[in-house]
Amino acid sequence: MTAPVAARASSASDAADAADAADAADAAERRLPVPLPAVLQWGDGAFLLLPETALDAPTELAGEAAWLRAALGPATGAWLPDASGADTAAGPDTGVGPDTSTAAPPPAPRITLRLDSALGAESYRLDADPSGIRIEGGDPAGVFHGLQTLRQLLPPAALRRADTGAEPWAVPAVRIEDRPRHRWRGVLLDVVRHFLPKADVLRFVDLMAVHHLNVLHLHLTDDQGWRFEVPGWPRLTEVGAWRTESMVGTRHTPRHDGRPHGGYYTREDLREIVAYAAARHITVVPEVDVPGHAQAVLAAYPELAAGEPPSGVRTGWGISDAVLSASDESLAFCRDVIAEICAIFPSRYFCVGGDEVPRGPWRDDPASIARARSLGLPDTDGLQRWFTARLAEMLAAHDRTLFGWDEILEDGAPAGALIGGWRGDHGARAAAEAGHDVVASPDTSVYLDYRQAEGPDEPLPIGTLITVEDIHGFDPVPAGLEADAAAHVLGGQAALWAEMLDSVRALDYAAFPRLCAFAEALWTEGPRDTAAFMSRLATDHLPRLAALGVEYRPLAGPHPWQSRPDAPGHPRARADREAELVEMTARLREPREA
Repeated sequence: MTAPVAARASSASDAADAADAADAADAAERRLPVPLPAVLQWGDGAFLLLPETALDAPTELAGEAAWLRAALGPATGAWLPDASGADTAAGPDTGVGPDTSTAAPPPAPRITLRLDSALGAESYRLDADPSGIRIEGGDPAGVFHGLQTLRQLLPPAALRRADTGAEPWAVPAVRIEDRPRHRWRGVLLDVVRHFLPKADVLRFVDLMAVHHLNVLHLHLTDDQGWRFEVPGWPRLTEVGAWRTESMVGTRHTPRHDGRPHGGYYTREDLREIVAYAAARHITVVPEVDVPGHAQAVLAAYPELAAGEPPSGVRTGWGISDAVLSASDESLAFCRDVIAEICAIFPSRYFCVGGDEVPRGPWRDDPASIARARSLGLPDTDGLQRWFTARLAEMLAAHDRTLFGWDEILEDGAPAGALIGGWRGDHGARAAAEAGHDVVASPDTSVYLDYRQAEGPDEPLPIGTLITVEDIHGFDPVPAGLEADAAAHVLGGQAALWAEMLDSVRALDYAAFPRLCAFAEALWTEGPRDTAAFMSRLATDHLPRLAALGVEYRPLAGPHPWQSRPDAPGHPRARADREAELVEMTARLREPREA
């Protein structure tokens, strides 16, 4: 760690080059990564990334090696040739004839990747000094996280897509030992309320990878649209994927833009998204929201509706009264959808939603009334529990586990179901205490579409105030939870609901830099120093986001072009929302097993 920069000068020119390299190493900046590693110890000098720098990686890390070459090569010119052909050595001395051998030159500086199972899942160790860089991971995901940290140790220009002449590429001497605090570090991406083209989804996956996030929850269906093909159900994309217009701003100021909106992913698109994410050690969890949030489905197939079917795909925000009937036809539809999604998404978990289900239409629907009677239910309200149980059985046939929002606890969730706790910390607490694994996604803490400041220039301010500092202090484990229950909290998940996010620029503004704070809250162990994080964010990390082309919200407030005076929002006081949540979640206090 304290060795000088290697210099093998054999001429005046070489000596000058060595002197320049030493100067560059001395000037190397000690940039702190985000998320902050568990252990970080600076050394002396720096490793210089050069065009001749080689890469030594075993075959089981070929994917990570390929990613690193593609990530670093365009900006730095260091395409990292295979180290197996990078060294030369003298032949053996046979003792016959004159000794013409010369001393073998030292190995060329290189980056070495290795696996070490003793480190644990997703964990890594990074050692850099002037002679080389070595990254060891407990598994390929750990090595990949180490590579992301390596990129952040370089100047921010290393994250660009072409060489901008920013030299030298120096990595300060450092020893890092790192591991994740929580195993589920997710983001929900809503591609329904405003469709996000495939290329933008892939870009978002890359931005998740930079921050060691590992679950992309892809919200694929809702009242306002259906976003993928299903064989045998062509009207899902012919009709359900399109709406005639969208609301401008919130549902509290009902203005519409008069502009058709829609889109969907082909099977090949979804396979590409899944594979692209997997190469970056991110699992894509699909969500198909049933039996509620179903207006797009019922606009395409009205015969599946309980009660009067809707006239079209919903054009406004908020919750529709449209709900699937408890008929055999609805079950057949769900079975076909689940089979299609399970054939594409290898994720163990499959989210079926189950939230905000309107039960009124079931009370007047002949098929649903008949179903309730045949099951011996006192009324049709019990169909929510029955419907969720049937979905769990369908998923089990594909070796998948049902993931549902915390409303499914109210009548008794299927045994083994994963719960998404979104209504404050009430849902996560109830699920964990009932013995369910849970992912904490409280709307009052990690909904990134909610407003970031009190100022009048904040674009489309909705929900409670959630600042960067607030999110950095987020803990997915509810306060006071007993240890046995706390063990059921797998981690946390931020949410980007897209009613107000009608473009990639709006998505960037809502997500960053708050998603950076969320990533650190879920990754980094130990006490939080939010003031230090904000300093690192401003000096070290925002330049990285800029290099990546992210139109983040400036810490001082939005740029003029990021405001939306044409679309007023609907801010809410935190105390009002908390009071509402207590009332909404009263039935969670005594959750029952199905």
